[in-house]
Amino acid sequence: MKRFALATALVTLAAAPVAAATATAQLSGTDGSAIGTVTVTDTPSGMAHATVELQGLPEGVHGIHIHETGDCSASDFTSAGGHLAGDAEHGVMVEGGPHPGDLPNAHVPADGAVTVEAFLPDFDVESLMMDDDGSAFIVHAGPDDYESQPSGDAGSRLACGVFEAD
Repeated sequence: MKRFALATALVTLAAAPVAAATATAQLSGTDGSAIGTVTVTDTPSGMAHATVELQGLPEGVHGIHIHETGDCSASDFTSAGGHLAGDAEHGVMVEGGPHPGDLPNAHVPADGAVTVEAFLPDFDVESLMMDDDGSAFIVHAGPDDYESQPSGDAGSRLACGVFEAD
């Protein structure tokens, strides 16, 4: 009887769904205006799913990245540090790339609103983003060229948000 109860408990534990780690950032512009929301969620495949919802941005192409430090206190958002890079080079167009925090450019239409979805390979929200100093999300003024080191030559930082675990 004890073996049956133990086996049943183990099967129940194995069948219980494991909650995926999720982190969300509320983005603000340099003037404090609300710019949008970014959510990154682990998936069972070992990739993370990122959903970026932006509004109030100037029309054009903007580089978007997860940055290494969860700090948006500097007026130009340089307090967020560089890209979440690990041991990788920047960009999908270079050998040894991309950074774990590299996302595709956001193509913002005239109304200033866009949604970008991306999958981040070999990504783990808790270990990569929620370390001791956290992580931030940055929207840049220009496009990422997907190859310039260390950050894609995407220009100044227009918006920033610190990720918080959900």
